[in-house]
Amino acid sequence: MELDSKCPTGPIETRWDRHRFSLKLVNPANKRKHTIIVVGTGLAGASAAASLGELGYNVLCFCFQDSPRRAHSIAAQGGINAAKNYHNDGDSVYRLFYDTVKGGDFRARESNVYRLAQVSLNIIDQCVAQGVPFAREYSGYLDNRSFGGAQVSRTFYARGQTGQQLLLGAYQALERQIGTGQVKMFPRTEMLDLIVVDGKARGITTRNLITGEIESFVADAVVLGTGGYGNVYYLSTNAKGCNATAIWRAHKRGALFGNPCFTQIHPTCIPVSGDYQSKLTLMSESLRNDGRVWVPKKAGDQRNSSEIPEQERDYFLERKYPSFGNLVPRDVASRNAKQVCDEGRGVGETRLAVFLDFRDSIERLGKHVIAERYGNLFEMYERITGEDPYKSPMRIYPAIHYTMGGLWVDYNLMSTIPGLYVIGEANFSDHGANRLGASALMQGLADGYFVLPSTIGDYLASNKFDKIETSHPAVREVESQVACVTKKLLDNKGTRSVDSYHRELGKLMWEHCGMSRTAGGLEQALSKIPELRDQFWRDVKVLGSGDELNQSLEKAGRVADFFELSELMCLDALERNESCGGHFREEYQTPEGEAARDDKEYAYAAAWEFRGVGNRPDLHKEPLTFEYVHPTQRSYK
Repeated sequence: MELDSKCPTGPIETRWDRHRFSLKLVNPANKRKHTIIVVGTGLAGASAAASLGELGYNVLCFCFQDSPRRAHSIAAQGGINAAKNYHNDGDSVYRLFYDTVKGGDFRARESNVYRLAQVSLNIIDQCVAQGVPFAREYSGYLDNRSFGGAQVSRTFYARGQTGQQLLLGAYQALERQIGTGQVKMFPRTEMLDLIVVDGKARGITTRNLITGEIESFVADAVVLGTGGYGNVYYLSTNAKGCNATAIWRAHKRGALFGNPCFTQIHPTCIPVSGDYQSKLTLMSESLRNDGRVWVPKKAGDQRNSSEIPEQERDYFLERKYPSFGNLVPRDVASRNAKQVCDEGRGVGETRLAVFLDFRDSIERLGKHVIAERYGNLFEMYERITGEDPYKSPMRIYPAIHYTMGGLWVDYNLMSTIPGLYVIGEANFSDHGANRLGASALMQGLADGYFVLPSTIGDYLASNKFDKIETSHPAVREVESQVACVTKKLLDNKGTRSVDSYHRELGKLMWEHCGMSRTAGGLEQALSKIPELRDQFWRDVKVLGSGDELNQSLEKAGRVADFFELSELMCLDALERNESCGGHFREEYQTPEGEAARDDKEYAYAAAWEFRGVGNRPDLHKEPLTFEYVHPTQRSYK
């Protein structure tokens, strides 16, 4: 299979505008003749469905939550990037482009990243017009704060609930279209497979999570905005419902999977507190603006933080990276936190934590200023830990957060299945091997509001669509296969719960394909995962029936997909014999312990083709070229 990224050429500053002008258009009267399915109602899905409805398309929108505004985008805290340069501190579209390519360790397409930086300007204006209550300075101008991987302040925020406020803006736009009848909403409905007819994506098969009914819906194009796959690790910052089923089932229908091993470890999470914890809680990266990260200089020092004098503290990020200090990118901060804990200098009961201390900022700015900036985050931390972060440092440790991998898409956001578009975290396109903080919200809204509405029209205008009904043989075949998997899970009279298998798989992935990887560990995981997967299908116990609300059944299908996806992640990590961004192979590091890339052999995006469960997938490579930001050893010192 030949990968065609469809990236435009010529001056990078004009590529998107010239490309957009070259796309075919659908006139307003003809838009009414087309139906588009959008799966997911996070920032990417909700903004896409609202925009497509506003344009006049008939949109069918699906989410497994009881309301579109329950999508996991609501949990994003710190902010959204845009190169407005309101602080006059040297920011520009080009600098945001540069920081993003560098932050992704030179494993993303330049064309995509520059477009993202360009569109960021429009996103803020759109959201302000929707009434998103961004923080403002005393003068009334929108405020900005700094974030990891940048030396300028370009992050717009709404205290520690930016994702929630942005999602409410997109949700209101979506609800307006639902009210006009342009969008038909299907909550509590989970996509279980993709319908492909004559090589084109033409619909989805779903399960009604209340009644258990399996239904199919057909359209002229399908858009997946279903988020990432971080929950493959069991413990992550994702909501428990987040899963990879939609993109994985599409992958099995022919959509290539891009860079599955590129997963992000967030450095600022509340540490694990017990063996049976079900998820982790994120503390926003924005806290690193005013909090200082440190550990005791001496290994095994178990004194209370207040008893450790200044001269016996190691502010290790400030010491090692004086230019960026506590605002180094997430992958760098996470690896360094792990290193000091491995040296025996971790804090807390488990010794798997470092301090995030606001003492100096409170003394300099006053408690009221810190409360205005981060009050809800401090309250959340105190409720979970019982400790007051105004009086003693937070304890934090890295955890799985975001996935840079996803379905491979071209410049138009279309997968290798014609008519299947993938947006937001569900695709692989913009972040390379490491996402900078505050860029996830930027990409989701860029894709949904500004990119997809232009590119999907070109596909619809360039193709003829035979009318198909849900009685079509291809639709019936997919429904039959979905029903067969459901029956197999329910009929299994095993002895172990779904969660027990998920927990065991997650631990295996965290140990061997987590914050650091080795060839030996990955090979060990690749030998154990198939064994555990076979055991799952023999011995899992799914309670209840298929014709009712059944969360045990929901989980079982999702975990079954995680087993297959985890094997691909480990294979991709083993194939990439280099360290880059979130993919840190211990065998490939500089003398200073930083990631050592191999640009000669691995400057490509990996795109994997499914060849059946248990069979080795085919690897296709999209070469990455850098005309504007030339790859160098990434340094934040």
